[in-house]
Amino acid sequence: METPALPKYSELSSEQLRFLDDHFGAPEDPLLLHKAPHDLLAVVRKQCSDLDSDLLRLQGRLAKCSVSWISRSFAAKSAAHSLALSLQNLNLITSPNGIGLKRFHGVLGRELPQLAREVVRIDEIRSYLETTLQLEALVGDLEDAVFCFMKCQTGNMFSAKLSNSSISSDSRTKNEKLLQAIKAMNSIEDMLVDLVGRQTHWHRLLKSVDARVDKTLAILRPQVSADHRALLVSLGWPPKLSTPKIEVGRITDLPNPLVIMQGEKGKCYSDSFIALCALQHFQTRREVRQLNFLGQRKYKIQLWAIDELVSPIASRMEYHFSKWVDQPEFIFALTYKITRNFIAGIDDVLQPLIDRARLVSCSATEAWVSAMVQTLSRFLETRMFSALTEKYKETQMKYEVIPSWLHLIDLTISLDKQMRSLVSLETNHFLTESERAEGGLSRGISLLSIFCDRPEWLKIWAKIELKNACKKLKTDLQDERCWRVNDKHQAGLQSESESEHYLLSTREDHKAPPVAESALKIAWEIIERCQSLPCVLPRMKFIRSTAAKFLWYFFKVLLLWHKGIEISADNFDDDASSRVCILINAARYTEFRLRQWSDDVDFLEMKVAENDCGNHGKGERNDNSCFFEEEIKSLSELETNWLMDIIAVILLQFETLSWEYVKQAKHLEEEKDGCVEVLLGSNLAVTADFVEALDTLRSNVHALKQILNPKDFLDLWRSVAEGLDHFIFSSNILTEMQFYDTRINQFETDMHALFLVFKPFCVRPEAFFPKIREGLKLLKVNKLKRLKEGAATFLREKIK
Repeated sequence: METPALPKYSELSSEQLRFLDDHFGAPEDPLLLHKAPHDLLAVVRKQCSDLDSDLLRLQGRLAKCSVSWISRSFAAKSAAHSLALSLQNLNLITSPNGIGLKRFHGVLGRELPQLAREVVRIDEIRSYLETTLQLEALVGDLEDAVFCFMKCQTGNMFSAKLSNSSISSDSRTKNEKLLQAIKAMNSIEDMLVDLVGRQTHWHRLLKSVDARVDKTLAILRPQVSADHRALLVSLGWPPKLSTPKIEVGRITDLPNPLVIMQGEKGKCYSDSFIALCALQHFQTRREVRQLNFLGQRKYKIQLWAIDELVSPIASRMEYHFSKWVDQPEFIFALTYKITRNFIAGIDDVLQPLIDRARLVSCSATEAWVSAMVQTLSRFLETRMFSALTEKYKETQMKYEVIPSWLHLIDLTISLDKQMRSLVSLETNHFLTESERAEGGLSRGISLLSIFCDRPEWLKIWAKIELKNACKKLKTDLQDERCWRVNDKHQAGLQSESESEHYLLSTREDHKAPPVAESALKIAWEIIERCQSLPCVLPRMKFIRSTAAKFLWYFFKVLLLWHKGIEISADNFDDDASSRVCILINAARYTEFRLRQWSDDVDFLEMKVAENDCGNHGKGERNDNSCFFEEEIKSLSELETNWLMDIIAVILLQFETLSWEYVKQAKHLEEEKDGCVEVLLGSNLAVTADFVEALDTLRSNVHALKQILNPKDFLDLWRSVAEGLDHFIFSSNILTEMQFYDTRINQFETDMHALFLVFKPFCVRPEAFFPKIREGLKLLKVNKLKRLKEGAATFLREKIK
């Protein structure tokens, strides 16, 4: 490269020559070629710097002066414009021809609103452009941060060959870049949330920003997850599963690498865990905003960092699961053992990190249990229940599948209880009604959630449970003792002074047979088996298809048993009546227990959900009804019908035995030979034709009292009393004897004997015979009237 030639002396200007003379000495000066150029360069640079500073100060002063002048100019212009408008408006209003007033109204009515709309539109455009520029800048910062983060991926930084110092340095750098990217995403999300609240019609801008963020996340999250997995491998996760010597319910304890990690790797894991939680927190915010915009809600308890822990363990567990398909108890034992062994370390190590990440309502224990349950749930769904379902659809294999299905359900319910014991579910009480109906927290830790997403499997399970329940009941019915009632009060009559208890609670109080308790026990076992179903509607449908149908089957058994009993007025023996009473007691006890169940909170919740979805019944919906309303109504009708049969037979038998007494209406004062002395303090006796009817009535009522439950017996004797009252009053006995005092006294004696039949059951039995009581009262009044008239007649005759 050639050295540039200096200009000739004749070509230099006078200013340049003066500058050279001032700064350079004589040509023979030895420092001319070394010192002077360097000094000159420093002087020139200093002068240039001073000139630049002066120029910047001048520019600043010029800008301030310009802004001040412009603001004053705008203010003056605005004031002048306002004054001109005011004068113009005054001129328009005060115009003598009225034309200005019309123009003024035209401005106010048309032009001014148009101008306002145009100003609003321009302001909205300005706001839209400013928001777009801000979002563009934030998205650009995000993409730059992600690009810098991806540039740091230069191999496996957690390799064992690298030193702790290099691992710490690289991890710190990457973590800083990742946190910058997450911060940028949160800033974007803050703006989008604000836009959703203020400018709902800018959905295209929201979609475009979400699309660019999604692309960034599609690059960022896989890399973050891969780095986290590599860090877990360097920590020795997952541990080896000691399975060669597994016995039923016994598996050796497994070491937890998270508890023993120390040093820089422990700090790196903590930073990575918090960063992954922060990334999930951002993703959760996005999902909440998007679902709220669509009017939907979604509840999850999974944590990405916990899922990364479970994923490598799940692959190893599934290897063992595949070998134990025919021995599912080993599968459930291994799942519970691993979950329980690591849960303490998970809670002690990871819960503080979750708290540092400020994840609200997130529990490391719940997330760990949920992830382990979901692992087993996927295996059961793909390998176990799907195969059993296919076999069940085959007619030849159906009965072989039922024991395997029930055994698998038993193991599932048992594991659900064990998992619930590991997790505290108090937060489930603070969920909304829709979240609780969809399962809430419990859905993530329940294996039975498989059936919530598979209605056809739920139907198969319900059919199997119903068949198994009916089979159990048939087995119990084969024992003749199931209809026997050993009541402690059946040995003899209770004393009249003993108080009757109507607060019935147990089977013995209701005097119900053991078969009623057995049927209710079977139904309740079915209900308890589906309590782990996290969703309300599937649980309600399952109970309707199993327990409710089983109860109707039991009602049919009671009806068939009643059809084999014949009772009539001619053949009203103690055995037939006691068998009917036992059926009434069974129905009464079943109704009592169903009312108790319906008052439970779970059944109330299911009834509300059923009313909301309108799945039950085709008639008018009754929001105040209970869950087992139809069953209770049916039982009440059965009790009433069977009780009325007994009452009708008793009344018909009494009518037959007392028919001669009613028909003859003899002059009893002339025939004392056919009387029996029974009433103390009276010279009259009960009519002989009435004694047999009273004795039969008394023996029947007292026999029923020993067998029938107190509530139904109360209805029985009151109804019998009402029927007897109506029968005797409508037989016209009172009309025929109203003119015979002796017959009136005898009838009163007979009725007191009738009242004595019901004396052990109440203090004033005559209160339940209102028609007879009023008739007797009327007879006494007439008798007294006749006596007065007779006495008056006698006195008049004496006077004459």
